[in-house]
Amino acid sequence: MAEQRGHGTVKVGVVTSDRMAKTVVVSVERLVKHPLYKRFVKKTSRFMAHDEKKQCRVGDMVEIVESRPLSARKRWRVRQVITRGIRIEEPPAEAGEATAGGLAGSAEAPRDEANR
Repeated sequence: MAEQRGHGTVKVGVVTSDRMAKTVVVSVERLVKHPLYKRFVKKTSRFMAHDEKKQCRVGDMVEIVESRPLSARKRWRVRQVITRGIRIEEPPAEAGEATAGGLAGSAEAPRDEANR
């Protein structure tokens, strides 16, 4: 029954965030003609969509459908995952390595003689 709901507007976009429980943020791009310069400009809209099965991950291309208000900012449901995004797993930081507040990301990187 849940799959049949939502006969509203359908949009296709890329999942940019999946950190919330049963909610994903989907970025939808569209081309709009600039009124003065007559050139097409890429515009991006971000929609919060309900992901009941928690199947979406960042990078997935999904189809979302308009629905009734589900929360203060959520008015879309994920209908289907069209393509899966490429997963890039970051290696876990070791205990001896400096973290974000340490020296790992500092601008004072060591130089060798060839780069001077």
